[in-house]
Amino acid sequence: MKADNFDTPTNPYHYVLHCIGGKWKMTILHEIYTYGSIRFNQTLKILPISEKVFSQQLRELVEAGLIRRISYDTVPPKVEYVLTPSGEQLIPALDILYIWSIRQMHDRRIPIDADAFVVHKSEKYVDALGDIMRENNFWPGRERRRGVEQGEE
Repeated sequence: MKADNFDTPTNPYHYVLHCIGGKWKMTILHEIYTYGSIRFNQTLKILPISEKVFSQQLRELVEAGLIRRISYDTVPPKVEYVLTPSGEQLIPALDILYIWSIRQMHDRRIPIDADAFVVHKSEKYVDALGDIMRENNFWPGRERRRGVEQGEE
């Protein structure tokens, strides 16, 4: 999403979409929240996202003040991304949206990607979505990889 000029009154919904709108931004924020930080190449191997789009989404999240890019002066260079305090404040809202989305998809019989549950195993998700997790044959202790249960290959 292109940087907008916020010199004039702005609708708060438009502003939040500016900050977190984009196919991968909420997923990236949750990855950082879950693991404390992410590194570009490691995360690129996990998410089915192009390098260009991932780089752009990270840059926009930095510009929105939701994540911080930390560059270490090492050889080879090391860069990590961490949540800012503003990004951390957003996580409970993302959790609510995630839980709402899973419930809506389930109710409307929209197939749910099993990978959606992989990093959402904490008690808050199991408490809110345990019935759907069981119905979709996902148990919090069972690992899944790209929709395949471990040991089924």
